[in-house]
Amino acid sequence: MYSAPELSLLAINLTRRCNLACEHCYLDATTLRDGHADEMSTEEVCGILEDAATMDNGTMVVLTGGEPLARRDLEDIVRFGTDQDLAIVLGTNGTLLTKRRVRSLLEAGLMGAGVSVDSLDPEFHDRFRGQAGSWQKTMNGIENCRVAGLSFQLHFSVTDGNVHELQDMIEFARLAEARALNIFFLVCTGRGESYSDISPLRYEQTLQEIVKAQAKCNDLIIRPRCAPHFKRVAHQLNPQSLMNRLSGREGDGCIAGIHYARICDDGKVTACPYIKTVTGNIREQPLSSIWQDSPEFKQLREPDLKGRCGRCEYRQLCGGCRARPLAAGHSLMDADEFCSYVPRTDALIEPLQGVAGEIGWTDEAYIRLQRIPRFIRKMVKKRAEVFVAGQGETQVTSEHLATLSAKRFGGKPPYRSSR
Repeated sequence: MYSAPELSLLAINLTRRCNLACEHCYLDATTLRDGHADEMSTEEVCGILEDAATMDNGTMVVLTGGEPLARRDLEDIVRFGTDQDLAIVLGTNGTLLTKRRVRSLLEAGLMGAGVSVDSLDPEFHDRFRGQAGSWQKTMNGIENCRVAGLSFQLHFSVTDGNVHELQDMIEFARLAEARALNIFFLVCTGRGESYSDISPLRYEQTLQEIVKAQAKCNDLIIRPRCAPHFKRVAHQLNPQSLMNRLSGREGDGCIAGIHYARICDDGKVTACPYIKTVTGNIREQPLSSIWQDSPEFKQLREPDLKGRCGRCEYRQLCGGCRARPLAAGHSLMDADEFCSYVPRTDALIEPLQGVAGEIGWTDEAYIRLQRIPRFIRKMVKKRAEVFVAGQGETQVTSEHLATLSAKRFGGKPPYRSSR
């Protein structure tokens, strides 16, 4: 019997309501006052969380929108999901993260927040977000998270107008004490269909900058999003890099339909926010059934790539973005024309094998590993084993875990343990 892979990450668009009007929004989000007649109720969202918990994957759930803070029942949803032993985080523009709201979300059990910052130039950010004064409100929200102890990461959407700020944004993320900087590469859907993206050449150069920046930075996770070509670039720069043992379709490559799904505010399920093909509706069948049986998800899990992507020696590492050919009017499996790489050989480049089985764990280190929330435990385990292998050693100790924690998080745990 076919068994679906683990659902590691689930995004739920709680609403289309938003207090901003971003030029690049994939939802074409409506205004704060309009809402949507078919918006899921509190009970329906909690039903999704309950079903996700039965799948026993330690799923991380991202509550997003629109702007999720526009929903007055947000704390109730967070509290319910936390009680289901799910890792609940928030995707927000940050403008509504007041001191009071941050405290109430923490009390409800929120594990972290992803806050969008598109420029360190207030004027550019406000224009990009469609509202004067939004940059300062977002900065206030970030500071409120930092002071209250709510873990947060920054989301930076790269465009022609701000790509030159990448290094400055990395430094800002470090100084702001963010957990990570996620660098998003736009897929032109929704309101973003008419928005100018960066060129394929600049895209390639930016991915190289990200790989090099992460190699130099030990106290901040710097990672691209919606850019599976990152794996090819990383391999080209250093084929034996330990980074290549950590990612691919299990990490920085595209995980849409493989370990990730999105639920719209009206209950429709898609493989990612940029793939519009609906695979089911939670109002008609449980998420667990859709995840297990969806033909569209199965196609993504066993792709038959066409064109240049199908011939590329890096197709196992990368596979291209599946949303971009759809956005261009082609099929799901067609070539991602945003990639400028031309295949050079028929020899398939396989992902580097991990070091599982080669590295042992002391009892103390293993106990410490079990205290880490399940949704990141596998990645922490991989990172620890690769780190130890790189040191020429054969066993992970508590001291190794402490060293990794200090490098990434200043000695603090990556997230609070679930209750």
